[in-house]
Amino acid sequence: MAKKTVTDIAREQGVSEAEVKQKLDEAGAAAPADDLVDDEDVRRAFGAKATVPAQEPGQPARHARPQRGAQPGRRRRVVIDSQAGRRPGQGKRERGPRPEAKREPEVPTGPVKVESGVTVKDLAEKLGISPAKIIAYMMGEGQMVTMTVSLSDDDVQLIGLEFGREVIIQHAADEEEPEEASYEDAPDSLVTRPPVVTIMGHVDHGKTTLLDAIRESSVVETEAGGITQHIGAYQVDVDGGRKVTFLDTPGHEAFTAMRARGAKVTDVAVLVVAADDGVMPQTVEAIDHAKAAEVPIVVAVNKIDKEDANPERVRGELVNQGLQPEEWGGETIFVDVSAKAKQNLDQLLEMLLLQADVLELKANPKAEASGVIIESRLDVGRGPVATLLVQRGTLRVGDAVVAGDAWGRVKALNDANGKRVKEAGPAVPVEILGFDKPPPAGEFCRVVENDRVARQLAQKRAQRIRTEMLARRSKAVSLEDLFSAVQEGAVQELGLIIKADVQGSVEAAEGEIAKIQHPEVTVSVIHSGVGGITASDINLAAASNAIVVGFNVRPNAEAKSLAEREGVDIRTYRVIYQLTEDIQQALIGMLAPEQVEEVIGELEVRQTFKVSRLGTIAGCMVTSGVVTRGAQVRLIRDGTIVHDGRIGTLRRFQDDVREVQQGFECGVTIDGYNDVKEGDVLEVYTVREVARTA
Repeated sequence: MAKKTVTDIAREQGVSEAEVKQKLDEAGAAAPADDLVDDEDVRRAFGAKATVPAQEPGQPARHARPQRGAQPGRRRRVVIDSQAGRRPGQGKRERGPRPEAKREPEVPTGPVKVESGVTVKDLAEKLGISPAKIIAYMMGEGQMVTMTVSLSDDDVQLIGLEFGREVIIQHAADEEEPEEASYEDAPDSLVTRPPVVTIMGHVDHGKTTLLDAIRESSVVETEAGGITQHIGAYQVDVDGGRKVTFLDTPGHEAFTAMRARGAKVTDVAVLVVAADDGVMPQTVEAIDHAKAAEVPIVVAVNKIDKEDANPERVRGELVNQGLQPEEWGGETIFVDVSAKAKQNLDQLLEMLLLQADVLELKANPKAEASGVIIESRLDVGRGPVATLLVQRGTLRVGDAVVAGDAWGRVKALNDANGKRVKEAGPAVPVEILGFDKPPPAGEFCRVVENDRVARQLAQKRAQRIRTEMLARRSKAVSLEDLFSAVQEGAVQELGLIIKADVQGSVEAAEGEIAKIQHPEVTVSVIHSGVGGITASDINLAAASNAIVVGFNVRPNAEAKSLAEREGVDIRTYRVIYQLTEDIQQALIGMLAPEQVEEVIGELEVRQTFKVSRLGTIAGCMVTSGVVTRGAQVRLIRDGTIVHDGRIGTLRRFQDDVREVQQGFECGVTIDGYNDVKEGDVLEVYTVREVARTA
């Protein structure tokens, strides 16, 4: 009888050796000491599952043992189960569902919103296409781009048209702060606040003169050409202890955005119309701004003291604009005034207070302060200065504030009269010192928990703005060479770097430049800022072949010398339309001869002396060039033009002289101006005609 080892049995049965020995013990056939087991013992232990080895040649045939219950002499019926030897789950392979054919991903449809300056990768994700398709399209348009390149707004729109999608571009300036939503204060926490009144109207209709008469100060004389180019915020006391906050907006057509900003933050709009001039284009625009802001309009018909004044004609023209006078059965208040003669000013203030009573203006002074930046600038010795109109809460010295990409801690607060205050409540305009840079005009400003939060919010907005600026980078040449370069096909873009004395002027200049159209040249602003022209501006212009434009500012000595070495064109202007005219003429090759300023000398004020009959005498050192008596002089503080006039007297010691050379000291007075301080720079220049080359 054949024998097997326990190891072989375990392998054949698919069990462990311990289980084999246990089965043998249960069957009464314990494994012998030599570990060899008879086949019969294996069958008893494992039953029919036991494997019977094949019969070797020469051995007698084996007879199967009769099974229990089988009758001798009869053939046993054997049923063969084809699945008996298979483990569970090994049977006939079941056919699962056929795999579906691989489908192409569905391309999304409908409009898509992207941020200005979006990269190729992000735009592809928004459009649901491969970035390679956008890169291939841009190569076909003659531009080499990569996955991380920021696309201009025009390129994004063209890509959207190419792939049949509407693309909505969101700019950082158009986004509203989530905190800018309306607040719901408890009724018992609200107190009456002063009305905010915006003076609006056409240029030279007497807006600033009217406000000047109301607050009894002089503002018009400081404006270039008598045209207001900034927003001024003031608060005046009215008889009876009440206060009124006034905003004076520019009337020049270039300052549309500033007028719209003034209308948005106001409660009542005063529309100033000259009785001798009538309704003009900016008058209609001011009406549209006031109606869009849904603020009531009080019409002040000014200059009624003139001989050709016709207030009734003004009323008739305004009726066509939807302003029906109360005396004619309408709802609009009309007041005939004269700013110069100071006629009916009390009646105008009375009407404003009456309108404020009807509106029931209230605010919560105990909440965290928030408001709107009216204007901002870089001030001499004080750094960034912002004019804020508080709309809710009370702003205090020491508060952490954030406005757009600017942040800081309030170091000092000055009211409309320049007086230091510790706090400012609702509807109070104040000057804030403490920002890290001038905040954008019209930006929402609010108090946050601490400096860290303010810095994080400002950096987030700054990154967004920086991305947009990268998408608008361009190259250009000087204005004189622009037309010839266009004819040769060498110039397709004119890049400008704009610097101005206040943020609102920067905004207005950018808006006017955006209106310039040329079939072959695109004019764009690659950088703008507040303050004097510095060496960093020249370096940026040299790297991008741009022109530096100064609006009411001047370059410092370092910037001048660097511009000469790098060949950078610097243009300075006092009135904004001169800038746009020059660019338009340069584009069409019609730069006619014009009067050009030539700096002939510079003086540094070392000491000042006050003389009763002469005013303030500036003791100066001539640092460059020559100074001549009667020449034009420009007073500059920290890169900003403070005054432009003429040299009155020029002395060395006790003698009047005609001129003083470089390296000598002298005494200088400026005609009609005495606010000269130590450290000021006097720039002496002459005006001459120079023929432009096309």
